[in-house]
Amino acid sequence: MENVQLFDAGDKGHGLRATKELSAGDMVFSEPGFAAVVYDSMAAKVCHNCFRRQSKLHRCAQCRFAYYCDRTCQTACWEEHKLECAAIRKIVTAPNANVRLAARVMWRIHKDTGLGTDNQLVAVDKLEDHLADLGEEDLKQLKTNVGHFFEYWSYGSKQHSSDYISHIFGIIKGNGLPLTDQRGLQKVGVGLFPNLCLVNHDCWPNCTVILNNGKIELRALGKISEGQELTVSYVDFLNLSTDRKKKLKDLHFFDCTCEHCTQQIKDDLMMAAAETDKVKEVTAFSKENVEKIEAAHAQGNFHEVARLCCETLEKQENVLADTNLYKLRVLSMASEALSYLRAYSEAAEYARKMVEGYTKLYHPNNPQLGLAIMKAGVAHWHAGQIEQGHGFICRAYSILMISHGPNHAITRDLESMRAQTEIELKMFKQNENKYHTMRQEVLKDNTHSNRNIINLFKININM
Repeated sequence: MENVQLFDAGDKGHGLRATKELSAGDMVFSEPGFAAVVYDSMAAKVCHNCFRRQSKLHRCAQCRFAYYCDRTCQTACWEEHKLECAAIRKIVTAPNANVRLAARVMWRIHKDTGLGTDNQLVAVDKLEDHLADLGEEDLKQLKTNVGHFFEYWSYGSKQHSSDYISHIFGIIKGNGLPLTDQRGLQKVGVGLFPNLCLVNHDCWPNCTVILNNGKIELRALGKISEGQELTVSYVDFLNLSTDRKKKLKDLHFFDCTCEHCTQQIKDDLMMAAAETDKVKEVTAFSKENVEKIEAAHAQGNFHEVARLCCETLEKQENVLADTNLYKLRVLSMASEALSYLRAYSEAAEYARKMVEGYTKLYHPNNPQLGLAIMKAGVAHWHAGQIEQGHGFICRAYSILMISHGPNHAITRDLESMRAQTEIELKMFKQNENKYHTMRQEVLKDNTHSNRNIINLFKININM
C-alpha cells in the first residue's frame, strides 16, 4: 500500500490518494479478499478458492457443497472452509451467499480482529453500513438473513447481538464486490475488500479494478499526479447521467456530483437522433424490443435474438445515431448472437459499428471498451477479414495491458490471438489465395488447438 494514503475526503468520508505520480497501467495496489464466497448458482461450476471456472472440479467430501480445482486449491482454502464446512453439515443445506459471506467475515474477525493483513487500512467492521438508508423490502430481507445467520454460524461460546450482525450485513450490501471468473466475463461470487472500499466513485475514474488469481488489482487508467484522489466507477458509464445517479443512489446511497454527471457530459451523444418526428416512436419501439431481446437471450434462443435485433436495427436506421444507447445495446446483442450462430461476416459488421460508438463514449482505456474491441477482432478474424481482425486485436491488447496487466488470463489469451493473427496476416500478404485455402482447411478440422493452428500457419509461411 506504499502508493496510497488514507485521507479525509469531506462529504464522501474517507478516500485514498496517490503518494507518488502514477502512469497508465501501473498497479496501484493489490488486495486479497477479507472474505469471499461463490454465488449459490455457481457453487458447482467454479473453484471456491480461486474462483476459476473449470470443467472438472473436486467436491469437498464432508459438506459436499464446496468445489475446488484440485487438492492444492482445497488445501489453500481449508483454513477458511473448515468452520464453514462444519456449519453446512450442521444445517444440511448451505444458506445463501450473503449469509455465507457474513459468516466468513465473522470467523475472520475473530481470527484477525478485523484486520486481515498489516496493509489493511481499516478494520472491516468500521466500514459504513447504510442501514438507515435501506428501504422496507431490503430491511425485511436483512432481518431474514440475520435469522439464518444465527442458525448457521457458531464460534465456540462467542455470541453477538442482532444489531451487530445487521451491521455486518449492511456493510456487505453496500461494499460487497462482485467477483468474476478468470477471464472477467461472468460474475461468479462476491467478496469484501476493505482497502478497495475506501476508493471513492467517479463516473470518469482514473483507476479500474480487476480480479486476478483471487486478488483484486487497482490499476491506473492514465497519469495520476502525486496527491490526486484515486477513483473507480461503481456503475457502467454507458448510461445517461440521470440513470447513473439514480442507480448510485439506490445501490450506494449517495448523490453523485462528479463532473460528468453535473455537466451531463456525453448525454447528448447517448441520446443522439435525427431531427425527425419518428424519434419518439423508434425510441419506444427500441425500448420494448430490447426487453424482448434480453428475454430471448436469457432463454438461449439466439435465432430469436438475431431476428429481433435485425428488426430493431432496421427500424432505427436513419433515426437513431450510432452513439445512441438503444442502438449500441442492440448492436452488441446482435453481434453476440450472430457469432454464436456462426454468421461471422454479419457479426463483424455489427461489432465494428458498436466499437465506433463505444469509442466516442468510453474513456480510451476503459476495460469495457477493450473487451468490446477484442470481440470485434475475433468476429472479423472468424469472418476471414484478417487485416481488420488483427488490427482490432492489437488495439484491444494495448487497452487491456493497461486495465488488466500482462499477467491476467484474458491478456494472455489476447497475446496468443495477436501472435496467431500476425502469422495469418503475413501469409495473407504473401499469397491471399493460399491463405484462404489454408484457412478453410483449418476451419473444417475442429480438432486443431490454437497452438496447433499457429504452428500449421508457421509451416506454410516458411514453405
